[in-house]
Amino acid sequence: VLFGLANEYQKAEDWPRAIETLEEYLAKADDEGAAYGMLARAYEKTSDREKARAAYEKGIEAALSHGHPSMANDYRATLDLDYSE
Repeated sequence: VLFGLANEYQKAEDWPRAIETLEEYLAKADDEGAAYGMLARAYEKTSDREKARAAYEKGIEAALSHGHPSMANDYRATLDLDYSE
């Protein structure tokens, strides 16, 4: 339910509520990586690049541990393109 609610907040571009709901969801669920990507994008929309980077990194770990290498690669590519220094 929380994941779906967060998705609705994201569609409505209500980034603070999306972040709050995703953080609550992730504290309770064993996510396979998708919620971390949503959380990272929400943090990007609020200009919190450090938290966005951390969410992508956790998303990579979650995706790999659940057998989703293409998702992990997508998150790595985003980090390489948008977060290289």
